[in-house]
Parts: sequence; structure tokens; C-alpha cells
Amino acid sequence: VRLVESGGGLVQPGRSLRLSCAASGFTFSVYDMGWFRQAPGKERELVAVITSTDGSTDYADSVKGRFTISRDNAKNTMYLQMNSLKSEDTAVYYCNDRDGLFSWGQGTQVTVSS
Repeated sequence: VRLVESGGGLVQPGRSLRLSCAASGFTFSVYDMGWFRQAPGKERELVAVITSTDGSTDYADSVKGRFTISRDNAKNTMYLQMNSLKSEDTAVYYCNDRDGLFSWGQGTQVTVSS
């Protein structure tokens, strides 16, 4: 199993970023997937989930209305569109099964700062 996150960077508050997660080594399409983040000194938290069956989504309250999770099963890829970014969104972002079943990838750093 391999999960490779990309698309992070340094952005100003209010701007947008789109993260990608390339998955391999497992049948991506049958898993409910999630985006997680870990800020310095804090525990890793689940911020968005997308189901395998009908693509239903759910979000942590802190990102609801600003972030959008999506997936392309044909490309074994998941995305996280992040709009109206805030300084408190600064973290390393990871993708995984919604329960964190797989080994964690390297993550992608998102820094929101003016």
C-alpha cells in the first residue's frame, strides 16, 4: 500500500489550495477514504470523509463549507479542495482509509500565513 499526498504549500489567508492523494497497492474504489491533518503539538484529526458506495461526504465542523473532498476511482486518486484558508488550517495533511487502516504517507505541508 502506498499513499502519496501532494499539493501543499504556503498561502495567504483567504486563498485556496487543492491537495491530491495518489493511492496504490489496494482496491481504492471499495474503501471509504479520508483526509486527516496534524498541526504542531496536536493530535492527528480527521477533517473530511468520502464513502466508496455513493461518494457521500462528511466534514469536521472546522472545515465545513470551506473544504470539499472528492475522488476519482478510475485514477485511484482523492482530492481536497480547500478554500478560504485560515491560519488554523496550518498542518501536515494526510490521506488514508477513514479509520486510518493503512500505513501513513509523508503527508503534505499546508502553511497559511500572511
